[in-house]
Amino acid sequence: MTELRNARVLVTGAASGIGREMALAAAAKGAQIVAWDIDETGLARLAGDLSALGATVLTAVVDVTDRAAVYRAAASVDDAIDGVDVIILNAGIVDNASILDGSDEMLDRVMGVNLMSLFWCTKAFVPGMAERGHGHVVTIASITSVVPTPGMATYTVSKHAAYGFAETLRTELRTQAPGVRTTVVMPFFIGTGMFEGAGTVKLPFFTAHLEPREVGQRVIEAVEKNRARVVLPPLGVMALTLRGLPPRLYDAVAEKVGLMSVMSGFTGRTPADGEKS
Repeated sequence: MTELRNARVLVTGAASGIGREMALAAAAKGAQIVAWDIDETGLARLAGDLSALGATVLTAVVDVTDRAAVYRAAASVDDAIDGVDVIILNAGIVDNASILDGSDEMLDRVMGVNLMSLFWCTKAFVPGMAERGHGHVVTIASITSVVPTPGMATYTVSKHAAYGFAETLRTELRTQAPGVRTTVVMPFFIGTGMFEGAGTVKLPFFTAHLEPREVGQRVIEAVEKNRARVVLPPLGVMALTLRGLPPRLYDAVAEKVGLMSVMSGFTGRTPADGEKS
């Protein structure tokens, strides 16, 4: 078990969506919260809500794609509270474009937020966890980490990479820092506005997007129980099985259940709405 009472928990992309819900859920367990986001207004709102719960909170406006900014912010956290015990790598952004049609600028941004930030944040905090002999790293990946999804190419590819990152980190830490645990979270679309207009698939229990509060609570429970992988909804584990099919058969099944057209009505957030899960 990972004890969250009095633990120092850092959440990236914490100002809204499941980042906010995970911060609130961890605070309800007695954790001290470190919240990072690019949304200063959202961070202030979160800080007020956490304080109302009696939680201690430290916020910082941090662009997690900026390696130097991450390292500076991490040093400030180390100075203020001597590191963190749990880091939840949640910051994310989605783009509704194909590989051929997507802009180079958006490709850079999506990969920076969804992938490269995982490296910067992990390198900033995990060495301290290893020295202390304990810690927990949570990577928010996606069902699309294992399911190619036409119409959201950069997001899908980045989440494939995020899953690979999380699994590689897990296997490396087994010998390099066995006291540091990992969890990779693979949810279906979550009703945060990030996937506004996206459809669902023609399977039981996939009739609607997931509720952010429920996802946030499930992630925090998984941290407490040291679960290495969380698939939401649980039926989503079928995606792992589907990927073992020959490509032609997989394509036929994916077409039948609606995976090939799930992004046809996608609108998502506008840029002004922020860049977090």
